[in-house]
Formats: sequence, structure tokens, C-alpha cells
Amino acid sequence: MARETSMTPHWIIRSKVTAAPAATLRGFGIGMLMSAILVSPAAAQRLSTELYELDVEAVASGLEHPWGMAFLPDGELLITERPGRLRVLLPDGGLSQPISGVPTVADAGQGGLLDVAIDPDYASNGLVYFSFAESRDGGAALSVARGRLDLEQNSLSDVEVIFRQQPAVGGGRHFGSRVVFANDGTLFVTAGDRGDHSDQSQNPQNHIGAVMRINPDGSIPQDNPGVGRDDWADEVWSIGHRNIQGATMRPGTNQFWTNEHGARGGDEVNLIEPGLNYGWPVISYGVHYSGAPIGEGTARSGMEQPVYYWDPSIAPSGMAFYTGDAFPEWQGNVLIGGLVGQLLSRLTMRGDAVVDEERMLQGLNARIRAVSQGPDGLVYLLTDAADGRVLRLSPAGSR
Repeated sequence: MARETSMTPHWIIRSKVTAAPAATLRGFGIGMLMSAILVSPAAAQRLSTELYELDVEAVASGLEHPWGMAFLPDGELLITERPGRLRVLLPDGGLSQPISGVPTVADAGQGGLLDVAIDPDYASNGLVYFSFAESRDGGAALSVARGRLDLEQNSLSDVEVIFRQQPAVGGGRHFGSRVVFANDGTLFVTAGDRGDHSDQSQNPQNHIGAVMRINPDGSIPQDNPGVGRDDWADEVWSIGHRNIQGATMRPGTNQFWTNEHGARGGDEVNLIEPGLNYGWPVISYGVHYSGAPIGEGTARSGMEQPVYYWDPSIAPSGMAFYTGDAFPEWQGNVLIGGLVGQLLSRLTMRGDAVVDEERMLQGLNARIRAVSQGPDGLVYLLTDAADGRVLRLSPAGSR
């Protein structure tokens, strides 16, 4: 497919920078790129599920605690590594050198370089967005930045921070975070309760344990629930969250769905609505790690119930609604990665209710950090490890 003309914006020219000699991305469309990411058939592991036999292939390895991934319009895959590296998965299965221009991250505890998202108008503006833990004000906090991606130069330029969690506090726990574009072009940002500061999750005037909604430049949408109110920060969309590490839009709707970690049990799936309180740490279906009860129990007037919860915990992370043709029986289902559970959960939906769960891939013994549907309709996973991998799920024998 002809892409490179004198009129082609420089940020969508394909990279020639690789960790080792490898094919360039030039000229690869979605189908060519996906078919070119090859692994030896011997590397595939076959696993049984309720509806399909799956081939599980490692299409990349050697990633240090990969956290987030996002497909570019032509099928290239951007991947974050928690210590602060942003890479591209190349057509031969190799990884690019780290992209320059990424801000310094607070790589401590659960902090570091976290999620990544692609601007809906990337083809014309080249903008990518990423969340990270930032050292500031004597502590650390979640921040979101955007920059213009130039794969020819393997760099980000015009990098600017568009959101900073307030207040910045000490500790290395519970940063969240996912960044997700809504259908109207606004950006959802999920921020954790920072562990020892969970009581602040009930305060709608800060960003602790909250979901924010901002415009791509960091400004405030005027239809946010807090606009015009003194008791609710303008950018805050919802409160009462513990540690949201999975989030996605439901295709064909304006619904924003999340999952979040409980303590000892009480992991949740939620449909997030503006101006609502999701209860943490007043209500939960789990208990503290000590075994002590949390707050007032499982319900309180004015606080939302989860759509679904896990007890014991699976430590949910990446989340995606499946819409592809490769697994037609999964269409409309929610796929959620489990860290402690070392599994992929498949939730069957009926309207806005979860009516069934299948737990898959437990034989891999892998912490599944991120879940995404590829342009080829296959399912891609990131495993959270010092030698993390990109896994691809396909119907057995289809490749």
C-alpha cells in the first residue's frame, strides 16, 4: 500500500529503528503487518476453553514489566514498559529501540510508565497519550502526557503534561491507571487511591480514587458533573474507587466500563456514570488483608453496587469488549486479565448484566496485565514479568 509521498505527515512514516537487524515497517498495511509477525509453530501452546481450542503464541518477549499497549491505525503495536520505555512491535516480531522523548517516570513500587492511548485523529496529528507516575511536590502522583510520535526518528516531540493527579502523596501503590478515549473525543483517566490515602476516595474535590474526564488538551468539558459546583472538582467524573487498572468503552454505545482491585476479595466490574459514588472505602465485598472488615459492609444508600465482583480476588487488569470475527461466539463478551489469578476472564453479558464467567489460560501461569483486540480480530495480551511477553490468541490451526 503506497503511503509515503511528499504529502505524507512525517509522524506516520514507518520506523527503521530496531533492537536487532529487522524488516522496516515501510509499506506494511494491517493485513501485511499482522501476517508478518511470525513465530515458530513449535512456540505455540494449545489450550482448551469452553467454546474454542486456542493457539497461544508469544509474538514478542524480553519486555520488562510491560503495562499498556495500543494499536496504531496500520496495525503497529505500541507497548509501554513500567521502567519508562515505549517501544514498537515490528513486523518480524522484534522490538524497536526505546522511543526517545518519554518523560522521566517514578519507577518505584507500582509506579512507572503505565498506559498508552492513540488519538482518534492520529492519522492527521500523530498524537499519542500515556500515563505515568511522576515525582513531584515531595511525593509521587499519576500524570498524563501527550506527544507527537515520529517513528522515522523513533521519538516523541512536543511532549506536554495535560493532567496531574492532586494531591501528590508518598508511597508507591495504587496509581491506577488507564486512559481511554470516549466516542465524543474526550479522555477518561482513572486514578488509584494511593494505598494509605484511601479515605480521600470519598472526596470529590481531589483526584484520589477517582475517574476524571478531560479534553485532549487537558481542558475541562463543560458537561462534566462538577462544572458549576463548589463541592466537586470540574474534571472529576466519579469517585469512590480503589485502584482501576482496566477500562474500556463498550462498542456501539457511550458506556465507559472499568474494573478495579479490591483488597482481599471484592474486585469489581463497574459501569461508570457521571457524578456517582462507587463506595470505596465505605463499602466493599472484600476485607482488609488483615481480615478486618472494610467500612460499613457491602451496601449503603447513595453508593453504587458493582455489576460483577470477585471474591477471592483475581487482581483484574486489562479489559476489552470483543467484537471480532475470529471468535464469533465471543462477540459482545468482556475479556479481563487477572494478575494474581493468572488468567483471562471471559464475561458473558446480557444487557448491562454479567450472566456467566469462564476462566481461561490458567495453564500459562502468567500475570495478564493488558488485553486488546487486534485489527486482525485476534486477542493480544501482555504478561507482567521481568521478561514480559506479547501473547496472541487465535483459533487452533487457523494460522
